[in-house]
Amino acid sequence: MAITGSVTIRSLRLLELFTPSAPRLTLSDLSRKSGYPLSTVHRLTSDLIEWGALERDSSGRFTVGLKLWEIASLAPRGTMLRELAMPVMEDLSQITRENVQLGIAEGTEVVFVERIAGQKAVPVQTRVGGRFPLTASGIGLALLAYMPADVQEQVLSGPIEKFTDRTVTDPVVLRRTLAEIRRSEVAISDRQVTMDAVSVAAPIFERPGTAIAAVSLVVSAENASLNALVPLVRAAGRTISRALRPRQPS
Repeated sequence: MAITGSVTIRSLRLLELFTPSAPRLTLSDLSRKSGYPLSTVHRLTSDLIEWGALERDSSGRFTVGLKLWEIASLAPRGTMLRELAMPVMEDLSQITRENVQLGIAEGTEVVFVERIAGQKAVPVQTRVGGRFPLTASGIGLALLAYMPADVQEQVLSGPIEKFTDRTVTDPVVLRRTLAEIRRSEVAISDRQVTMDAVSVAAPIFERPGTAIAAVSLVVSAENASLNALVPLVRAAGRTISRALRPRQPS
C-alpha cells in the first residue's frame, strides 16, 4: 500500500484496522495491515496515544482509547435518537426480557447505536457501534424498505451475503419482502443471521415515509411468538417516531 493522504487520514486508517476480531494489535500488526513502514506507524501511534485515541496494554499491544468513545458519543444523529428511544427500549426490554436493538443506516449498512441485552436471551451477533448488511437483519430490512429506489437497487444488484441456509439472497424475493414491510411497518428476519434467532423490527420515521432508524427485538427462534411480538415492536417504532417529530405550536 502506498503511503498517501495527510497525517490525519493515515492516522484514521490505522484506527480502522481495529475490529471486534482484532481489538488488540502490535506495532508489527499495524505496519503489516496498513502497509506503512514501522517508523511511520511508530510516529503515528505515538501521536494517537498522546491524544487518547489509542492506549497500550501491559503486553505492549495497542487498543482503541476511551477518548474515541467519548467523542463518538456526541454524534448528533445518534445522540438525540438514543435519548428519545431509550425509555421505549427499556419498556420493551422489561416486558419481553429479550434483546432490544436500535440502528441507523450508513451507506449500505446498519450501524447499531444502542442495545439492551435481555435476561437469558439468545446471543446476538451485533454490538453497539458495529455494522451489518442491510439485507439480513430485521433492522436492516426495515431501513432498506424505506430507502430511495436507487439505493435499494444498488444493494439488491450487488453481492448479497449469506449467513445461514435461510438467508434470502434472491433480489426478486427481497423486493417482495420490502413491499410487505412498507405495507405492514414490520420486518421479520427468521433465522437469516443465525439459526437460533428471529428478529422483529419496525422503522422509526422522522416524517411519514422517511425512516431514519429502526428498533428491533431479537428472540430465540424456538420461543418466538410473532403474534405477540409484532404489535409490541410496531407500537415501539411509532412511539419513538412521534417523539422525534417537532411539536406543532399551539
